Amino acid sequence: MKKILLALTAVAAMTGSASAADLGARPYVKAPMAAPVANWTGFYIFGGAGGGLSASDQRVQTTVGAVPLTIDQRQGGSGWFGTVGLGYDWQFSGTWVAGVFADGQFGSIRATIQDPLLFGGITGNQKLEDSWAAGVRLGWLVAPNVLSYVNGGYSGAHFGSTNFMTLAGVPAGVHLNGYNRNGWFVGGGVENNLNIFGIQSPGWFMKTEYRSAFYNAKTQDILTDAGNLPVGQSIRANSWNQTISTSLVYRFNWTGPVVAKY
Repeated sequence: MKKILLALTAVAAMTGSASAADLGARPYVKAPMAAPVANWTGFYIFGGAGGGLSASDQRVQTTVGAVPLTIDQRQGGSGWFGTVGLGYDWQFSGTWVAGVFADGQFGSIRATIQDPLLFGGITGNQKLEDSWAAGVRLGWLVAPNVLSYVNGGYSGAHFGSTNFMTLAGVPAGVHLNGYNRNGWFVGGGVENNLNIFGIQSPGWFMKTEYRSAFYNAKTQDILTDAGNLPVGQSIRANSWNQTISTSLVYRFNWTGPVVAKY
């Protein structure tokens, strides 16, 4: 019996050694690649469109002496605009992005202007025809390809001329000349890469931005259409414009996320 057990043990040992030899070496498994890391540093350009609301605190006063003839009243309006611009961003501390930018807007955001005293009451529209802005922005990366930011800076605007109508709907024969005004703005928005739904679009982004711009008060003399003669009354008003725009952005340095190599 002992001899039989010894023989069976020897056979089992030889079989196990042969099976282990047949398995061969374990296959090499490549280490997983690191998650993509986006790089936001570089130049970009953008263009888009949007809509806006206009508000103005205005009063009628005498041209000579600036004596108020009415209390300050808020008038409003709305319209659309297009925008183009460029900028440069710096990414720092991993998830923070700071930048500088400049842009221009053009379109038709109209605000109502009224004089309830002249000719029994006259009304007209003054259009914000174009504006420009230069400022800075600071953002935080919600995700590697998504930036949430705030911005602010300096702005200038051109307001077109106003042709007044009487309450009967006929030309009043008087107008306000166009003028330029400067001010400041604050805003914020979200910008994201367009690599969505499996579609690869390196360098292309979309941003949606809210902006609130304030322009200093301006006194304008009401003038006759014939001869540009003052009628003795002026309108003093400021301007506050709120806009929301969506723009397509192209980043020149963006060739896709930077991936570590092994």
